[in-house]
Amino acid sequence: MAEVARLRAVEDAKRREEAAKRAEELRQKTEEQARAAAAAQRAVRKMEKVQPGFANAPVAAPSYTPTAKPATPPGRGQDHRGRGRSYDRHEREAERTDKLLRNKHKHDTALPPAEKISREVVIPEVITVQELANRMAERGADVVKKLMSMGQMVTLTQSIDAETAAIIVGEFGHTYKLVAEADIEQNLLDTTDAAETLVNRPPVVTVMGHVDHGKTSLLDALRATDVAAGEAGGITQHIGAYQVQTKTGRLITFLDTPGHEAFTAMRARGAKVTDVVILVVAADDGVMPQTVEAIKHAKAAGVPIVVAVNKIDKPGADINRVKQALLEHELIAEEFGGETVFVPVSAKQKTNLEQLEEMVLLQADVLQLQANPQRKADGVVVESQLDKGRGPVATVIVGGGTLRVGDVLVAGTAWGRVRALVDDNGRRIDSAGPATPVEIIGLQSVPEAGDTFTVVSDEKKAREVASYRDRKKRELQQAAKKVSLDTLFERAAAGDVKELGVVVKADVQGSVEAIADALQKLSTPTIKVRVLHSAVGVITESDVMLATASKAIIVGFNVRANPQARDIATRDAIEIRYYNIIYQLIDDVKNAMVGLLAPKEEEKTLGRAQIREVFNISKVGKIAGCMVLAGLLKRGAKARVLRDGVVVHEGEIAALKRQKDDAKEVKEGFECGASLVKFDDFHQGDILECYEITQVAATLEMLNASAAAPKAAPDATA
Repeated sequence: MAEVARLRAVEDAKRREEAAKRAEELRQKTEEQARAAAAAQRAVRKMEKVQPGFANAPVAAPSYTPTAKPATPPGRGQDHRGRGRSYDRHEREAERTDKLLRNKHKHDTALPPAEKISREVVIPEVITVQELANRMAERGADVVKKLMSMGQMVTLTQSIDAETAAIIVGEFGHTYKLVAEADIEQNLLDTTDAAETLVNRPPVVTVMGHVDHGKTSLLDALRATDVAAGEAGGITQHIGAYQVQTKTGRLITFLDTPGHEAFTAMRARGAKVTDVVILVVAADDGVMPQTVEAIKHAKAAGVPIVVAVNKIDKPGADINRVKQALLEHELIAEEFGGETVFVPVSAKQKTNLEQLEEMVLLQADVLQLQANPQRKADGVVVESQLDKGRGPVATVIVGGGTLRVGDVLVAGTAWGRVRALVDDNGRRIDSAGPATPVEIIGLQSVPEAGDTFTVVSDEKKAREVASYRDRKKRELQQAAKKVSLDTLFERAAAGDVKELGVVVKADVQGSVEAIADALQKLSTPTIKVRVLHSAVGVITESDVMLATASKAIIVGFNVRANPQARDIATRDAIEIRYYNIIYQLIDDVKNAMVGLLAPKEEEKTLGRAQIREVFNISKVGKIAGCMVLAGLLKRGAKARVLRDGVVVHEGEIAALKRQKDDAKEVKEGFECGASLVKFDDFHQGDILECYEITQVAATLEMLNASAAAPKAAPDATA
């Protein structure tokens, strides 16, 4: 029986389908006929205008030729359609069409409605309207209409929150699954490798130390290249990554970090990605402030330190003095009972370089450095820049896995497909294994130095992750800016703070971060340095317009302004300064800060007098009879009245008299009469203190003193 019912249902469905098809054909045919009849009627009306009385002539339809018949007298046998056969034919066809349409509607209503597919829609914390429509397989316009009916005027490209999206999904009859946006990165950095997949990898070594202690020269000696010659001022301005092969055939990856104090953040980032730190200390200079900073960064990263005592060929070299100085920082040499390895070297004479490499490899063997080269690659962005010919370029060190040409990766908020890999010697390679430094070409934007990169499955995943990270970054920046501005507005309203706006552009991301960090550290309790914008690349028109609107200055580090930007800057009187040495930039900004400081007011005491008598003079008021005890009293100067050591009034000396004559000033040892502006409550024994307020121009020393002033200690009773 069930089978019979099924067959019957199939046959019924076929019949309904055929009937609907026939009805559609008839509808199309009748529509064509109606259009032809309408055209004929329009032709009749046109001819009537040209030939009056033409309307009484018979109308020949395109598909009908009338046949002449003999006339019959009027009566029952007369053709009841007496207004012409063509008209009656069109009327019958119209009636037939209406009947067919009614039948078609009857058949259509008999068909069961198509079953709506219910989908499970994954909803993140924030989603665009178009993306939500795509996930539901609904028309974007319908989703926008639904949102408008809920009182939300949005477009397809705008974002809505998860709660609103969940309501919309329910309205369209689907189910939803809420996920945190952080789940987008789930399993992205899952680097758990089985023990059998691990192989030994080269150590990553960071070279740290004070400026001009010979870090780059030491690397030059190891690589037999002259990197230092190309650096401005003889100071390394960028992070470099190099790979050196020892005589034993083993590889060592080196990171060269700049020695200037402004690059503290870059050195800290280098310590985090490194396995071993080589601390370079000049034998003639000894331990310097930046040497101490490098030690702190290395210890914070928990990595072993190998001390390379450089410049032992110089006359003033003293290795023992270096060892003694480092005892204060818990770097104890092996001969003193410690575990720190000291290697005396000379980069210039290439002395003990092999011994230094052996000590580094020994530390690497102790650490048992291993990685899995078979999985998808991940690692750290060491440096990045926007190359005019190649686009965004990132220097990375592969942590685990193997990076290949064609891989899709995410690096911070940047993503892209690897179009080319370039090693530290400038050669194109097809792949890069663990601990290998390599340049990546093919990213959509410039990542930030210190960002981690991860290879993902496809471009869709990469875009999704990068978009999520970018949105989170903007939210954090807006939140931070809001708090900062609120605080700044409160202090500005009180009149105790000024602000210097700066736009920073540099050639590489590491320089951008270092300069911005150094400038922000210049802020003092009375003046604030605000970095309005910092980025990699040339100075553009938008940078100048931002500086114009904010009354800021623009600094360019190893970059220049394009012609359009220079023209706008000249027109709007915006200052653009160019630098290639970072400490010159910082000094100039300090001087600019001094220019914003208001002159300092200083009080100069002129003299003191004691009120001996109080005279009440008609039409004048009370006059204080004074004896000048020290200095002088001066007409027009400021004065304060002290009573029992308490200030009862501050004002201006209105008049001074000696005997009966007016006086400009009265010196020590003389008596006088004095009156103050809007004050006459003098008492015998009061002290009249006369003083002036002078303005002293702000100096750089005042600024430094303000920056170094200690903050108030917290209340012990709190």
